[in-house]
Amino acid sequence: MIKIEFPKQQPKTRQRSGVNEIFDAIRKKWLVLTPEEWVRQNILQFLLLKKNYPTSLIAIEKEIRLGELKKRCDIVVYNRDFEPWMIIECKEMNVSLSQKTIEQVLRYHITLPAKFLIISNGSYCFGFDKKEGQFMQINTFPDFEN
Repeated sequence: MIKIEFPKQQPKTRQRSGVNEIFDAIRKKWLVLTPEEWVRQNILQFLLLKKNYPTSLIAIEKEIRLGELKKRCDIVVYNRDFEPWMIIECKEMNVSLSQKTIEQVLRYHITLPAKFLIISNGSYCFGFDKKEGQFMQINTFPDFEN
């Protein structure tokens, strides 16, 4: 399991017309604050502020096609050659990370073959590194490759 130390600086939140919202620093817009969005935005803060991942190489809710189905990856990080480098699947905190979650991110990997796969519910985080065609569990969040 990967331990994530979230930055002290929390994502910006506000209440507008009785709806709680959170600011997405990548897409530069306010979103409805759902439990899953809270996890996604805190993971993004971690990537940007603690791990110094380049903002320009992060895509949020990247649409992909799996056969006839359209799906969205929560977070995709690209390398400097604009190839998928990491896929992150976020779940809300009360959703346990299970085999089903791993299978979901593995399906995304079919379309976006990335070196790293990460799943997180904000409390727990598991990561996998693809080496020689096999996914190996990792215990630390990868540093961005320059």
